[in-house]
Amino acid sequence: MVKSNFFPNQIQPAVKPAQPQKSTSQAEQNLKGPGFSELLQDKLTDSTSLKISKHAEKRLFDRGIELTPETWQAIESRIGEAKQKGVRDSLVLTKEAALVVNASNETVITAMNREEAASQIFTNINGAIVLGDDE
Repeated sequence: MVKSNFFPNQIQPAVKPAQPQKSTSQAEQNLKGPGFSELLQDKLTDSTSLKISKHAEKRLFDRGIELTPETWQAIESRIGEAKQKGVRDSLVLTKEAALVVNASNETVITAMNREEAASQIFTNINGAIVLGDDE
């Protein structure tokens, strides 16, 4: 036993007990399948070059926001246009969601559903993209 320097009256064990290692076989991993993050990135990689931040990914998952590949492609296209016009951070409104996208690095920063977005004030954006029902 060793005395802790931070708490002199507390005695700490000299060696921490070993934690049992969880071994997951390849078969068990295959049964679980890919996680949400992997599925989302695969979908986006197939259809767009947009990246999604961890924060935005969590927001999309937690709020159950699902955008079609066509919508992602429309967002990507419009972000490209916005980038050419000098927009750095853009609010993108679709019928399902509101996304804040950094145009310079083509990354979705955050996401919320339209109902939630109705009561928000968006700051630090210098452009807005509104997608119609046909996009």
